[in-house]
Amino acid sequence: MPYLYRAPGPQAHPVPKDARTTHSSGQSFEQMRQECLQRGTLFEDADFPASNSSLFYSERPQIPFVWKRPGEIVKNPEFILGGATRTDICQGELGDCWLLAAIASLTLNQKALARVIPQDQSFGPGYAGIFHFQFWQHSEWLDVVIDDRLPTFRDRLVFLHSADHNEFWSALLEKAYAKLNGSYEALKGGSAIEAMEDFTGGVAETFQTKEAPENFYEILEKALKRGSLLGCFIDTRSAAESEARTPFGLIKGHAYSVTGIDQVNFRGQRIELIRVRNPWGQVEWNGSWSDSSPEWRSVGPAEQKRLCHTALDDGEFWMAFKDFKAHFDKVEICNLTPDALEEDAIHKWEVTVHQGSWVRGSTAGGCRNFLDTFWTNPQIKLSLTEKDEGQEECSFLVALMQKDRRKLKRFGANVLTIGYAIYECPDKDEHLNKDFFRYHASRARSKTFINLREVSDRFKLPPGEYILIPSTFEPHQEADFCLRIFSEKKAITRDMDGNVDIDLPEPPKPTPPDQETEEEQQFRALFKQVAGEDMEVTAEELEYVLNAVLQKKKDIKFKKLSLISCKNIVSLMDTSGNGKLEFDEFKVFWDKLKQWINLFLRFDADKSGTMSTYELRTALKAAGFQLSSHLLQLIVLRYADEELQLDFDDFLNCLVRLENASRVFQALSTKSKEFIHLNINEFIHLTMNI
Repeated sequence: MPYLYRAPGPQAHPVPKDARTTHSSGQSFEQMRQECLQRGTLFEDADFPASNSSLFYSERPQIPFVWKRPGEIVKNPEFILGGATRTDICQGELGDCWLLAAIASLTLNQKALARVIPQDQSFGPGYAGIFHFQFWQHSEWLDVVIDDRLPTFRDRLVFLHSADHNEFWSALLEKAYAKLNGSYEALKGGSAIEAMEDFTGGVAETFQTKEAPENFYEILEKALKRGSLLGCFIDTRSAAESEARTPFGLIKGHAYSVTGIDQVNFRGQRIELIRVRNPWGQVEWNGSWSDSSPEWRSVGPAEQKRLCHTALDDGEFWMAFKDFKAHFDKVEICNLTPDALEEDAIHKWEVTVHQGSWVRGSTAGGCRNFLDTFWTNPQIKLSLTEKDEGQEECSFLVALMQKDRRKLKRFGANVLTIGYAIYECPDKDEHLNKDFFRYHASRARSKTFINLREVSDRFKLPPGEYILIPSTFEPHQEADFCLRIFSEKKAITRDMDGNVDIDLPEPPKPTPPDQETEEEQQFRALFKQVAGEDMEVTAEELEYVLNAVLQKKKDIKFKKLSLISCKNIVSLMDTSGNGKLEFDEFKVFWDKLKQWINLFLRFDADKSGTMSTYELRTALKAAGFQLSSHLLQLIVLRYADEELQLDFDDFLNCLVRLENASRVFQALSTKSKEFIHLNINEFIHLTMNI
């Protein structure tokens, strides 16, 4: 499939009602359900079949899984039984505790839960073996349709299941999320905040408990009141510590969800408590304020009831907040709006979204440590025009997310180390070059470059013009990304890499024969020798002429000009349309060629006869072509070698085709400078001639 034009620029932040169907049939959930009901059949999802390919991509199941519908497992299946609650979430034989912790947190926010789990489905009237769930992905809501066949062993669900064996919403939700990411195996290992964002479209913030602010308790309390989703875990120092149990019953490297925060009267003191849940549905904290600890004996029945305290091995437990900070290392908060939890006022944030790519050879420049390529990264201009209420600065939040890394795990992709930098920029509407970053320091940056799906931070800067540069840490690493910018006041953002501006000089008029230079007279003699009396050469003859002349030049290294380059030169310079080049046309081209040779030599710094693709943007601009990043990516794919180098023949071919396309466009855009109108015949004729 050919590359399609992608419009640059910011996008609107979508709402769940805009959820796009993702099924290959193009049909919506309701259309497919009605079709099944009319045929009297149960839905079977060909996009995510009941086979091993949907389970694992790197291994074979160790036990013989049998795919069964809920009605084949129990007599009276229910989609949701008595409401969707955190007790409906018990981990199975898959290492996706991070996902389960996120689901448990999701059940605490009924509005967010209803977005993810549409209420128009059940095992009652209208049942057709089809269910759907909605997830946020890279600033877009997707409607994921599945059938209800689930992997079982001896009539028991193998993966996520409810404590009530006839309740299936959680198992079906896990299946839909596995489909979204390509397989069940793709869900192994992760961070709860990743799924929390996919459930809400929210923004992540991470707190290190040992370095948390003094009002950390109030921050968590406010987050829960606002409906934010919270997770926590204990760091591991080595792979051997993963899922190791501490003497206090906590599991290292394991994702927990925070489900409550409160205070209790204890012997005349107010004790701060926090409630945490293990998605295993068992294995709990055994220290102070655990389910059966003696502290509860000093708490009255009414207070225990208010706190929903029960001595059950259900994976949920209370603990003193001071113990929580001592034993857990990290808390992740997914804010449904990015209002600062340290503040009491709730703000209406403005949101803009930019979709982009890091492409090896053109826009994958790496961080500022790599000055030669850093400037080639995507650049987004941020205009902060209004100060916060009663403040001298402008508040904004930047969230950079790399796309689809979990889905691409089966192809060997890893989560890349990413981050961003913010520079105060001059009043120019153009991509900033290497020299700018050589002499200017950043005004702000992400706290760290880290291998997480998303990196987000809050900033306060004076009103002004800034350039935001998202990047991987190492250069040459490829990924797509989604950049979200939340601002308290209206902020203007613009992609600096989407501009196309062509500035070509008028072609010079050929000199009369009696005014020709010695070089031109030598060319005339050679031309006459090759072309004959008509003084016109074909592309094959032009190839001979140019190579004969250029081989004598010692300042440029190259093997030879290719025939395809010469055909493109004829296409550019042939004004008569006979497929040949007259001598006057050749003289005009020779002047142009000398300029392009000097340009190539300028960017062939090591005199190797090749130019780095990362220098191509500057070289093309010097030749009069300011191109978008997407066009540069296409040029690199077409002309660069595996080492991301262009030789002179590739460079010349590229320039000739660019000028040809530009001059044709200028000739056809008589009414508008930005658009031309062509029918299919004209379009094909045009593309075949460039």
